[in-house]
Amino acid sequence: MTTRGPVRRIAGVVAALVVTALAVGLAQGWGGGDEPAAVPSAAPVSTTPVLLNGTDDAFIQLVIPMDEGLLALIDHLGTRPVGSDARLAARLGAVRAAHESELRELRGLLAAGNVPEQNVHEGHQMPGMVTDAHLAELRGVPDAEVWPRAVALLRAHLEQTMVLCRGEQSAGGSPELKALAGRIQQARAAELSALAEGT
Repeated sequence: MTTRGPVRRIAGVVAALVVTALAVGLAQGWGGGDEPAAVPSAAPVSTTPVLLNGTDDAFIQLVIPMDEGLLALIDHLGTRPVGSDARLAARLGAVRAAHESELRELRGLLAAGNVPEQNVHEGHQMPGMVTDAHLAELRGVPDAEVWPRAVALLRAHLEQTMVLCRGEQSAGGSPELKALAGRIQQARAAELSALAEGT
């Protein structure tokens, strides 16, 4: 009973973020060279207190499960024949490293803001989120269909995270988190462009 208000508040802020104007900037190629697309360097995890407003909180609490879902997708791809492609594996490895770095920074900012981590979207079908249902469906498809389906999930994840980053930068309150959202947006643009050139 006491948690419904905060959940509604977070859901409302998320909805506002989702409808924020989106534009996708394109950068380096996925299929053009042998090296993974570069991503911006991560900033040190915050160790000093930060003040998070409702938008900041909603952004972090949504991007964390989105990143975790994407990492689960990459784990699954490693078990399928597509994972034996050395160049593709290297590129997915770069995406994994970037997402793991983001998770450390996001959780660090939650801790610095003295805000507990909550997956208020568990079981929800949120745009851009790879769910258990998606992974179960992927496990049941023939190998030839795995990569095209994975690309669709990955593209949706990248595009939706960019929308959320724009919303955080326009409505967020924490300078530290707004800066992180800017770096994430740049990384997603590079990953999205690389994916487009490699498919």
